[in-house]
Amino acid sequence: MTDSPLPPGSRIAIAGASGMIGSALTRSLTSDGHEVIRLVRHAPRAKNEVQWDPDAQRIDAAGLVGCAAVVNLAGAGVASRRWTEAYKRKIRDSRVLGTATLAEAVASLEEPPGVFVNGSAIGFYGDTGGRAVDESAPPGDGFLPALCVEWEEAAGAAQEAGIRTVFPRTGLVVAGKGGAWGKLFPLFKAGFGGRMGDGRQYWSFVSLHDEVAAIRHLMETVSLSGPVNLTAPDPLTNREITEAMGHVLHRPTLFTTPAPLLRLALGEMSSDILGSQRVLPTRLLESGFTFAFPSIESALRAALT
Repeated sequence: MTDSPLPPGSRIAIAGASGMIGSALTRSLTSDGHEVIRLVRHAPRAKNEVQWDPDAQRIDAAGLVGCAAVVNLAGAGVASRRWTEAYKRKIRDSRVLGTATLAEAVASLEEPPGVFVNGSAIGFYGDTGGRAVDESAPPGDGFLPALCVEWEEAAGAAQEAGIRTVFPRTGLVVAGKGGAWGKLFPLFKAGFGGRMGDGRQYWSFVSLHDEVAAIRHLMETVSLSGPVNLTAPDPLTNREITEAMGHVLHRPTLFTTPAPLLRLALGEMSSDILGSQRVLPTRLLESGFTFAFPSIESALRAALT
């Protein structure tokens, strides 16, 4: 359900089009006849590529002319490596500088896009324990909440220019390849899966299919702006998700990874695994969005097909 579907052939720019979510979104849009403009760091090799350098805050803004929407999903992987101070700086700069660059570029256009969709994450809320939170909750404490606040604030130029700006705060994306489940599936398939820590921490997940559908919903629903949580309606604990993984894959889930071992192996990044985030998609549901794979079992089966 949308307020204003994009007409076929709409021009849509995507930063981060080669990533897990970006590539799935690109496939979805092109299959419906839209023209996807990919923002790339190298010299353009095709007519649908526009060069940008988010680190230097440079972009060929002329390449964004005529875009009905601009989507920013670019950023260094949060779980790609241990959080050294240098890598935390890279995580931050890749998001904040890139967002500022794009926001200023779209704001400078004589005819700006109708919507700027700028990625964010449920890391905004920090560790919520067993308490359910939605978009009305304040930011939490720590590196990820501070990052998300700065990330969203970096889009200020677009908002000040009157461009509808939406922040999809994405949860843990259930996909066959990439993201958290890209690492979990091989372990569970081999019979080495199990809960992490005490297993009582909430994981707010979303299927890749619903993630893409929700982003498209944000693009086309003119009543939506600001933060919107992209998570399935019923977040589950790590223990419950572990049981579902075992059931779907027909594998035992006897192994456990003690919290102290995770902290030793992953350092500060372990807080993202051991922390509890019970996040609800209140605004998404209120706007009429319907999940295709709302349960963890349906999301897992969709990822494996």
